[in-house]
Amino acid sequence: MKLQCSTCIYMYINVFYVQDCLDLHNFLLHVLALVILSLLGCALGQDRVFSWSGNDSQVDANDNACLTDVASCGCCLMQKQMWKLEMFFNMTLDELQRNLERAQSVLNNIRASRSAFSVALTDTRLCVGPNREDSVVKYSSVFVNLGDGYSTDTGAFVAPRSGVYSLALTVYSDAGAPGAVLAACARLRLNGRTIASPSENNLQDQEDSTSALLVVQLHAGDRVDVALPAGCFLCDNNNHYNTFTGFLLYATD
Repeated sequence: MKLQCSTCIYMYINVFYVQDCLDLHNFLLHVLALVILSLLGCALGQDRVFSWSGNDSQVDANDNACLTDVASCGCCLMQKQMWKLEMFFNMTLDELQRNLERAQSVLNNIRASRSAFSVALTDTRLCVGPNREDSVVKYSSVFVNLGDGYSTDTGAFVAPRSGVYSLALTVYSDAGAPGAVLAACARLRLNGRTIASPSENNLQDQEDSTSALLVVQLHAGDRVDVALPAGCFLCDNNNHYNTFTGFLLYATD
């Protein structure tokens, strides 16, 4: 390559010297231009890339100029900051997406586990009992029955899932006349076993009520109902004195 470039310069000088058509000033300008063009051609003919900093060591042509040029330090820093911001926002968006998915899962779980009921004995004037044997009280007036755990046909609530439940029972009765025996009583049962027995048995009151409120651990499929003991009776109307309520506090499954 060096020999070729020198030959080009020598031939070009000879041509101008022989023709003698230019003065010395023009001759020198042409020589200088030829030297620059020749050097540029020689440089382009080599498989080398020169860095902006003037270092003539071999560099990768794919390298970013910001990594090799000191003057481009600001550009390099800006590029790094943009890269950090991009990484941060990508990570933030990914984390937000994961949190959203977790929140959606929790919300779906809460919706699926909603369980609450509240029922009253009747909407009209009605007295139940007294009976010779214990019987299940079937509450027919439904205020709320989320999850359809309570059945008006059987009078029982079946736990849809395992968890801690709140149960409340209020019983009311009217003896019918002063001095008559008041027997407002009931049994709250779990799988046939009595867990609470609110009652009012006396001769002093013509009418009265009593309540029981408790928190119990239930397993999915457990059955809760209200039994009317033999000899007891309940009376109600659209005032809804007799109520049976329960709801899931939190699931344990």
